Amino acid sequence: MGKDTNLGTKESPLATLNMALRKARNMRRLGDPSIKNGIRIILMDGTYLLNESVFIRPEDSGTAESPTIIEAETNAHPVLSGGISITNWKRAGAINGLKPGLIWVADAPKKAGNILDFRQLWVNNKKATRAKSTSGSEMDRILSWNIEEETCWIPFKDKSVSFEPGMEMFIQQWWAIANLRIKNMEIKGDSAKLYFEQPESRIQSEHPWPAPWISEKTGNSAFYLNNALCLLDEPGEWYLDKANSKIYYYQKEGEDMSSVKVIAPVLENLVEIKGTVDNPVQYVYFMGISFQYSNWLRPSKQGHVPIQAGMYLLDAYKLKEPGTPDKAGLENQAWIGRPRAAVEVNYSNNIHFQECTFEHLSSTGLDLNKGTNNNLVQGNLFKDIGGSAINVGVFSEEAIEHHLPYNPKDEREVCSNETIADNLITDVTNEDWGCVGISAGCVKDITIAHNTISDVSYTGIGLGWGWTKTINAMKGNKVVANKITHYGKHLYDTAGIYTLSAQPESVIKENVIDSIYFNPYAHDPYHWFYLYTDEGSAYFTVKDNWIPSEKVFLNANGPDIVWTNNNAFVSEQIKQNAGIRSPYKYLLKEKEIDKNWPLQEAPHFAAVELVGDGFDNTKIKEISKVNGVIDAQLYQWENHMVLYAKMNHVEHLKNELSLEYPNAKIKTYNAPVYNFNKFEHCKDSDLASEWEHILLTANLIEDEKLQDEYLQYHKTQFEAWPEVAEGFCNADFQQLQVFKNGRQLILAISIPKGASFDELNPKTTEDNPRVDDWNALMKKYQTGIEGTKPDETWVFLEKLN
Repeated sequence: MGKDTNLGTKESPLATLNMALRKARNMRRLGDPSIKNGIRIILMDGTYLLNESVFIRPEDSGTAESPTIIEAETNAHPVLSGGISITNWKRAGAINGLKPGLIWVADAPKKAGNILDFRQLWVNNKKATRAKSTSGSEMDRILSWNIEEETCWIPFKDKSVSFEPGMEMFIQQWWAIANLRIKNMEIKGDSAKLYFEQPESRIQSEHPWPAPWISEKTGNSAFYLNNALCLLDEPGEWYLDKANSKIYYYQKEGEDMSSVKVIAPVLENLVEIKGTVDNPVQYVYFMGISFQYSNWLRPSKQGHVPIQAGMYLLDAYKLKEPGTPDKAGLENQAWIGRPRAAVEVNYSNNIHFQECTFEHLSSTGLDLNKGTNNNLVQGNLFKDIGGSAINVGVFSEEAIEHHLPYNPKDEREVCSNETIADNLITDVTNEDWGCVGISAGCVKDITIAHNTISDVSYTGIGLGWGWTKTINAMKGNKVVANKITHYGKHLYDTAGIYTLSAQPESVIKENVIDSIYFNPYAHDPYHWFYLYTDEGSAYFTVKDNWIPSEKVFLNANGPDIVWTNNNAFVSEQIKQNAGIRSPYKYLLKEKEIDKNWPLQEAPHFAAVELVGDGFDNTKIKEISKVNGVIDAQLYQWENHMVLYAKMNHVEHLKNELSLEYPNAKIKTYNAPVYNFNKFEHCKDSDLASEWEHILLTANLIEDEKLQDEYLQYHKTQFEAWPEVAEGFCNADFQQLQVFKNGRQLILAISIPKGASFDELNPKTTEDNPRVDDWNALMKKYQTGIEGTKPDETWVFLEKLN
């Protein structure tokens, strides 16, 4: 057992890291010759309960030749913990009509006679659920929001619920959430009117973006109430009764409360590294250290209304007359604050975090805030974090309106030359859903590379701030070879990688992005993307990123964004190279994926056919766009209108078109029965950057046995008739798909944009007689659709503008 009066050797260890830093500081002050090659502060195995933050000053700095290294002993797993254990649990009586003994109670921890406040509780290393009004992952939807009154009407059918002081509303709105402290509740029949505390009441109703969502089509903003004893009704929920100094917990099946480990967070900040612009902290390395159990109390004290990426509003309102010196059309003003972090770094250079663990944290994990340069964050695990895993760079100063370009007079304030690489970021943003896996604000020359990010509520990597095309401090940033998967769990207007504002010489390349969660409460169920360059994004190169389809969004971009080869056809080497590299791949065993949460269907080529009269091309394209169709193309033959494009939720699109054209016969062609693409089947696999599609249609003959033969031939064609695919390669067909609905076939041939189908098609049979044999064989199975001439089989559909 260590003591802070000990010598600080292995045989006579110190008790606290702060005392070890003090001793090291003195050795540097006195020029001790033993530290020529560095100072090593070695943490032995165990949990170090912090009574105060570890504060690292400029005087703790090392040098390149003599760094200060804070590291784990070999095979040890030291934990710096900001938590406190809750023990002596006893069975409570009947609560909320539940059988006595299901709910347990313990004395709430105190310090200096005052109840310790906290918003999270961990039971056996799993975050428990703060008592709330809905079951599991379900949410209710608001009825309305009154901006002038600053009130909200909600459905209120459970009469066992009543207003309790401290009750809060958690509301989902577009790309952010809000935590609102409820001041009063006025119940009328099956509805309740909510009044909120200040300042969040005013900010929530005055700020225009993102506001509560009201929509008959997709549903109003989702919400639940929480933090009241009357809401404690589901296993795994807990409640802190500050008035009576008690904690209540609804035991899960199989939990033994006599041995269960229950931790409440106390400290908001575990480690603070802070210098000044002229005297930064330098050359301090953390290696193999675990940072656990941080608190975050601002929502309990002032509410929490974020604008984006977890940055909360200090003030915000809509302009009566839009326009600012930087942006003529801007209609809103906002000033933001920044959430606390377990580890905060300011004015510090050459700080390393390697093979550390950031886990069970209430807000941000690691924050490289201001004036940080040449720091390394590599090979770390970020898991079970309420906010962003990593924040880096100033987003905007609290005193400066956050749309203004960030251009400090002293460039040393700009975070630069940071390297964030080979980290596993998983199950983060699980408290503030609008936070980001890695969130970079106004930064320059930073590298975010080879990270694996999964199970995120919103966006994987966000880069930039300010919504401005104006050149500013941001430049030279690189987002390279990251693997981002299972994101967008709770909020849309999202992407695997998202950017804002002008960033000259910046590159986003060779990343792999897939598997977005299906979001049941999204304001717009189709407003999600793999890559998203948002307002003001300019001077980027975006290339060679593997994404399942070109579901990307370029919104109000500035000049000089170059997009090249972002699709499902990048090289296999790029796909294999993305994500964590050796020697850090052992981290992947910690990767979280919520298997109970469904995924969005990746957009894919499909067709929808409308048969009838009176179709409006513009209207069909409008309906398609609203329903997530990518680059809708319309084709027509006689009274057949065919939409061919990349889409998902094809049956939903059919239903939407049916509402507009109730008398039309509408058929869907969702999955091809045959799919050739150049990338997989041709030696020259380079694809054209833009395609044109040729559509034809025919019927199979009525004989079902022969229909089955036709399908079987196509299933085995690549093996038994390889010359057919070779012919398609010779003709430079980019893709050829055959769809089937009933007897009807739709053939879609994709060729390079600007090429002539009449010139390319004969090349399929050039010096290739087996293709003629194939075509002759297929005639046995095909016939024309209704309305064709007796000698017609395949008919071309005319492309419409």
